[in-house]
Amino acid sequence: MSSTASAQPRASILTTIKAVAWSFLGLRGRQGFEQDVQRLKPLQVVAVGLIGVFVFVGALAALVHWIVPG
Repeated sequence: MSSTASAQPRASILTTIKAVAWSFLGLRGRQGFEQDVQRLKPLQVVAVGLIGVFVFVGALAALVHWIVPG
């Protein structure tokens, strides 16, 4: 019942956040990408990615609101 996919432990949420952050910046290496594909769950990646997009857009909106006088 052992397989190579089950031999490697699943990634934590912090690992998922780090992988998504590197993907946003576009600086993820090939070896890191291969490890992420094996360890990360797609649902976690999508959820963290959506949260990251909302945080990024919110931060940009707050920055614009702060810079541009009312």
